[in-house]
Amino acid sequence: MSESGFMVRAHGVHKSFGLLEVLKGIDLDVACGETVVLLGPSGSGKSTFLRCLNRLEPIDRGSIVVDGQQIGYRRRGGRLVELPERRIALQRRRIGMVFQQFNLYPHMTVLENVVEAPIGIHGEPRASAEAHARELLGRVGLADKAGEYPRRLSGGQQQRVAIARALAIRPRLLLFDEPTSALDPELVGEVLAVMKDLARQGMTMVVVTHEIGFAREAAHRVVFMDGGVVVEQGRPDAVLGAPREARTRAFLNRFL
Repeated sequence: MSESGFMVRAHGVHKSFGLLEVLKGIDLDVACGETVVLLGPSGSGKSTFLRCLNRLEPIDRGSIVVDGQQIGYRRRGGRLVELPERRIALQRRRIGMVFQQFNLYPHMTVLENVVEAPIGIHGEPRASAEAHARELLGRVGLADKAGEYPRRLSGGQQQRVAIARALAIRPRLLLFDEPTSALDPELVGEVLAVMKDLARQGMTMVVVTHEIGFAREAAHRVVFMDGGVVVEQGRPDAVLGAPREARTRAFLNRFL
């Protein structure tokens, strides 16, 4: 556990793309073992903030600390100095991410996809990487698919492989960017079931999703974003059942 008890500490995070200001000063702490769901309309900044957490997008202003490390910077002589990309890549080893699209290598088997990063990037011995990968495939219900190629799997199965791949680097933090948005409705449940299991087991997760049921059942906290700011946050029963802000109520009414 991080010394502070928090896995993520984001303060005053700003991000613009040209003249478009997407994040306008985000403050958000995520405790170790907590599942936080980010809700909000398209364009509210949710996915951009998620990508800032692992430095896929550099921030313009503010700070992000993950597991006690300032992401993308180190302190020298009382000021922050940007890290070289190779050092940022080392920081990302603590952070797994699951995207909307599965992004599996089509020419590799399921097992090869899962062990690619531990062996090729992190230098883990093949025997231990494969043993861990098979354990993870069992955990997501795909132990019998290790030798299959992605084209022979359903979308839900491919996304579960993607989750196993993200877990293979043994992350301290797991990020999900709308992981069910590319799936047919009948396949959504199998992916959400894996995510709920991870939440129950204490994996620290930040999840961008429109799956209100998942937020209600699995989240410790729901954060509603709109217009690049955090509008309100709190326990799922409070934010989803009795939101204080008109913008939150208007958004949730679309799902009722």
